[in-house]
Amino acid sequence: MSIFTSDYFTLFLIITIGILVGKIKIGGISFDSSAVIFVALLFGHYGFRVPDIFQQIGLIFFIYSIGIQAGPGFFESFQKKGLQLVIVAGIVVLSGGLITILLAYFFSVDYKLAVGLYTGALTSTPGLAAAIESSKSAMASIGYGIAYPFGVIGVILFSRLSPRIFKRDVKKAEKDYEKEVSEDYPELISKNFIVENKSIIGQTIGELEIRSMTGANISRIVHEGEAVVPEAESVLHKGDLIKAVGTAQALKKIKLLVGRETEREIPSSGQFDVQWILVTNKKVVNKSLGELNLFNNYNATVTRIRRTGIDITPDSSSKIRFGDKLMVASSKGNMPAVIKIFGNNVKVLSEADFLPISAGIVVGVLLGLINIPIPGGTTFKLGLTGGVLISGLVLSRIGKTGPIIWNVSGPANQLLRQIGLLFFLAAVGTHAGETLMETILANGLNLLVIGLIITLLPMVIATILGLCFFRINFLSMLGTLAGGMTSTPGLSAVDSMTDSNAPSIAYATVYPFAMVILIICAKIIGAL
Repeated sequence: MSIFTSDYFTLFLIITIGILVGKIKIGGISFDSSAVIFVALLFGHYGFRVPDIFQQIGLIFFIYSIGIQAGPGFFESFQKKGLQLVIVAGIVVLSGGLITILLAYFFSVDYKLAVGLYTGALTSTPGLAAAIESSKSAMASIGYGIAYPFGVIGVILFSRLSPRIFKRDVKKAEKDYEKEVSEDYPELISKNFIVENKSIIGQTIGELEIRSMTGANISRIVHEGEAVVPEAESVLHKGDLIKAVGTAQALKKIKLLVGRETEREIPSSGQFDVQWILVTNKKVVNKSLGELNLFNNYNATVTRIRRTGIDITPDSSSKIRFGDKLMVASSKGNMPAVIKIFGNNVKVLSEADFLPISAGIVVGVLLGLINIPIPGGTTFKLGLTGGVLISGLVLSRIGKTGPIIWNVSGPANQLLRQIGLLFFLAAVGTHAGETLMETILANGLNLLVIGLIITLLPMVIATILGLCFFRINFLSMLGTLAGGMTSTPGLSAVDSMTDSNAPSIAYATVYPFAMVILIICAKIIGAL
């Protein structure tokens, strides 16, 4: 057998060419890894075929990695403040599914093909995976390939043009968002105070419980002209100068507790340190910051948590996950001890433990085999896609079971996801390419029009409801649309329009929910 006709050579040749094509930018837009499916369709048309086993392995890896990454965010998206955004994202996905069903019915398009148009129009490769499994047909990938290009471009164009279409001022939306944020998360400021209150003189910071009483932190103390980093045992003397950090309301309480405000500056002591620390110590996983009690034990404070590329504002109830990146402020003397608590071992983070991955996949496969009863006396199964996705979502939310850490580090998860995606697209594309031309010649123009409608109409409906009924901030609305359409290029387009982080926050809130609902819709449409 020639190497040019071998399965593995075909697989990696398609992936290589697809990645190279995906790097090409036209008008600032590129298809990235999704270009692999277009190359695979072409190879399939000329008789090349990647075995189905690669499709199944790729599907499992890809879907499980998505579940692991999206799990915490998926459940947190149901918190009160994100509920409206989640509802609007749900409208995007569900209206898109309904429009797909109606158009397929009126234009006599096979639902196995229509579900591919749906997932392509909403740029969802996980949805395509679910559609192919549910429909048991490769026709979905043809529909996906037809609708996907405009799905990518359509979200970008809609985002760019929507300020004019809906007559919205981006700068005004920025100011409105800043006002909303300041009400929910007041700006942190610092002020200096002189210790004058007789009732606190001679007491330690720990005894006064300043943080719990006022909501502010003491970041510096000047005693007898020397600036020092405060500790729980630090005693306050009359005339000491302190620097407090907190909200305006918290600093008012400090003033009442400590003494009058002063404009005197406090020199830096050189003893304070701020570092990013990686969580690689399994012993702290699933523990809350309150349990670790870093301030009292080490005079250290976690000011930010970065998880899967998203920054989270921590509080005492925030639980630590394996692979989190923490910004920690502490005295230089205590920083080594804090680092030891969390691990900060890049080597451990880069060495993925495959046991939780394989065990989680086994759980997911078994879940997919369970018959679930529904009203009317019938049953349904989650299937491979649904079972593995649910397993990833739930296990990543649990975080840790005994010695097993279910959370996979960001780099390892990304590698697993990319391998799965590339294998899946290469295999399914060659399968679909066998009937590509016949399908396009028979339905080409109709399919393009249907894909265009499925992309645009849900965004129009959701935007009108979001702005007029829910009164969502315009920038948050655009981020919600990008998340609902599972479009990272769409988010990039919105981000370039503003300096505000409103679109990114909205996108991160709704994306996990939209992705899961879209997969469910794809499975339903594919089974019609």
